[in-house]
Amino acid sequence: MKNRKASFRIILRPEPEGGYTVIVPSLPGCITYGEDIKEAREMAEDAIKAYLESMKKHGEVFQDDTDTFEGMLTLQYA
Repeated sequence: MKNRKASFRIILRPEPEGGYTVIVPSLPGCITYGEDIKEAREMAEDAIKAYLESMKKHGEVFQDDTDTFEGMLTLQYA
């Protein structure tokens, strides 16, 4: 089996009780948690691999974030 590479953007959101929730925006429902940033990233990698394996099993294709551009807008509003 040939190994392939894919890039996925992850969002690490600090939780009030501690730790981080990790969201993978391009994989709907792919959410995990870690006690610290290192563990959260490791958990995200495991979750993404499991998600992709499930997609492969069901003959689905995915779009990774390799060509995604990201920016942030800060605005004032009333």
